[in-house]
Amino acid sequence: MASRRGNPPGGLGRAVGADPAVGTDPAVGTYAAAGTDSAVGTDPAGDTDPAVDNDPPAGTDSAVGTDVAVDGGPAASLLSGAREPAPAADLAAGSGEAAELRARIASLRRAARGPDASLRPTMDAVLGELDLTVKLLGKLRSGPSAAEIERAGAADAERRLLRAVFQEVPAPIFLLERDFGVRRVNRQASALLGADAGSTTGKPFTALVDPGAGGAVRAQLTAVLRTGRPRRIRCKLLGATGKVDTTLTFDLLRRPGESGPLIMAVAGPANMPQPLTAADGTFMAGRSVTADRAIAETTQRLDLISAVSRLLFENAAFGESLMLRRCASLFASGLTAWVIVDVAKEGEMRRLFVAGPAGERFADLTRAIEDQGPLPGSLPWAVNASGRSRLIADASDPAVLGGASSGVPVLTLLGATSVLCTPLTDGERSYGTLTLARRPEAGPFAAADLELADEIGQQLAVAIKVGRMFLRRSAISDALQASLLPRDLPSIPGVEIATAYTPSTGDLGVGGDFYDVYPGPSGWGLMIGDVCGKGEDAGAVTSLARYAIRVLAHWNPAPADVLRLANEVVHTQPGTDQFVTAIAATFGWQDDVLRVVLASAGHPGPILVRPDGRIRVLPGGGLPLGCFGDARPATEHLDLEPGDTLFFYSDGVTEARDAKGGYFEARFADELAALAGRPAREVVAAVRELVLEFSQGEVRDDVTMIALRALDPPAQPPAQPTAQPPAREIPGRPNQRDDPARGTDQL
Repeated sequence: MASRRGNPPGGLGRAVGADPAVGTDPAVGTYAAAGTDSAVGTDPAGDTDPAVDNDPPAGTDSAVGTDVAVDGGPAASLLSGAREPAPAADLAAGSGEAAELRARIASLRRAARGPDASLRPTMDAVLGELDLTVKLLGKLRSGPSAAEIERAGAADAERRLLRAVFQEVPAPIFLLERDFGVRRVNRQASALLGADAGSTTGKPFTALVDPGAGGAVRAQLTAVLRTGRPRRIRCKLLGATGKVDTTLTFDLLRRPGESGPLIMAVAGPANMPQPLTAADGTFMAGRSVTADRAIAETTQRLDLISAVSRLLFENAAFGESLMLRRCASLFASGLTAWVIVDVAKEGEMRRLFVAGPAGERFADLTRAIEDQGPLPGSLPWAVNASGRSRLIADASDPAVLGGASSGVPVLTLLGATSVLCTPLTDGERSYGTLTLARRPEAGPFAAADLELADEIGQQLAVAIKVGRMFLRRSAISDALQASLLPRDLPSIPGVEIATAYTPSTGDLGVGGDFYDVYPGPSGWGLMIGDVCGKGEDAGAVTSLARYAIRVLAHWNPAPADVLRLANEVVHTQPGTDQFVTAIAATFGWQDDVLRVVLASAGHPGPILVRPDGRIRVLPGGGLPLGCFGDARPATEHLDLEPGDTLFFYSDGVTEARDAKGGYFEARFADELAALAGRPAREVVAAVRELVLEFSQGEVRDDVTMIALRALDPPAQPPAQPTAQPPAREIPGRPNQRDDPARGTDQL
């Protein structure tokens, strides 16, 4: 210590040493000679911080320049042998006082350098500053309490945790200043932009956005600062490899110690759904968001029910399988779920169709699931048997839907965790099940989803019931219609006969048209007719008239007599007020001429087409069968030469209409004339195509046609019967052979 008390050269040092106050002051006794103290006046540059660049040279007091606590203060020797430095948080508490101390020391230096400097006042001031320094060092030496150290450590740990979370959170986050400059970004944000964090920090955030969206982004940021409510916008960020589609969400971040809030920008997927917003564009929160979300979900479900109903109506004429497939695809898209349709047939459950959510490629997956139907014990089997729906919000049993053809559980293949299954039932019978499976990212099914599935399941069941009923009735109708038409036409020497029948497109019931070609007692017979109306009643009358004419013609060679007797049968039929138009004819070769005898009961007359194109429309005439008890059919005799064609038809041909309301009857004769000389089969086919083309495929009534074409007479004409078959007595009527009122139109 004695060496430190020596007075090196310099008047200032002697003055200090001569001052008894200095020698007795313990603070001075631990201080270097004033003549060499850099704090007094030896700093040539006048720097206010002697610890930075103005440490004294070797041989001088080095303790002054190495003081840590006050950054080069003059009392560093007091720290020798002291405890470990206080934590940085506690040292920072005295940084303000240390800064003020350094400023005052710098002021004393400048005063000591002045030409009129007075040493005594300067030294007094120095000693005063030393007293303050001792107090400051004492405060620092005392250190924080154990509780303060524990709280400071906990705060440091919390800050380190938050920094780690900020960096590792799996979402790109940008921390922005109030002027929209980038303060910090996390690793995900750096990866999104393809740039390191250092190159991004300090830039305006709008510089990272596609220029076309910069104005909109700035407006959203301004709105966040103004309202304090989050905002969202879809835009493109400028990455290192190109523009990146994203959805930015902005919100305020308030931190203790900050003068104002920061802005946090989070980048999400470009297809992120837009949030519910108020009229001013801000997010809606609380009960209003919940209510609006419920309204939106309810509206979506109603839209789905409406779409399914419309689909069922549009597909009423299609098969059951196609209808279920289309509804399943619509359901899968609307509820973001896998849809499995199983149908019950003959006591077994058969897998019909598997549909996946829109946008997924699932051909191989659906094929594996469709190959194996549900087995007993699976959820679809149980629901179909009980007729009651089941909802499993969190399906923990992977075998709940059974297994695929590979043996892997269906639930595992789909990656689903939530399942609901509803029966396809109309309240009386279950036709199968509709099963929905949803993956975790789509969320579990709720009770509202089950109600929606029940409603659609009931609609599908009713559609299946109606469709199957329609198929049964259609099969019956087809069978009845087939019984009214001949399966095969007989082969007749010297005559070519071709027929065509096209049912109406407006009514799928039993048609009223009929025709037949049959052998008679004196040659061959032919009939064509049409019953007023359609449906089961019309079919019954059609069958009655056809078979009545056929039976009567077997015993009676006169077409007029046949129709007259058939009229009595139809007229006396109880429970019907329908009438029948018909033509009965007989034809056979005589003297190289094909002779035809016609009898008409209100039916359109046939058209005779000569080979040279000349045509003759026969009048027809007579009253329809069933209208009056005493019918008098009109009779016509014709001789056909080779090449002539006699064309019979129903009123469905002439009454076919085009889009403008015109009738085919106006061009019918001309079209037939153009077909003169052609084979009967070609004539019938051509007229049929003309009618369909004219009506654009919309045939309002059944279309029936018979073309009778005379060929060359056979080498040996069929021999006429040598004796008439015995005439049959009809109750209440005289023998027809001896009846003078009987017509004479026989061959």
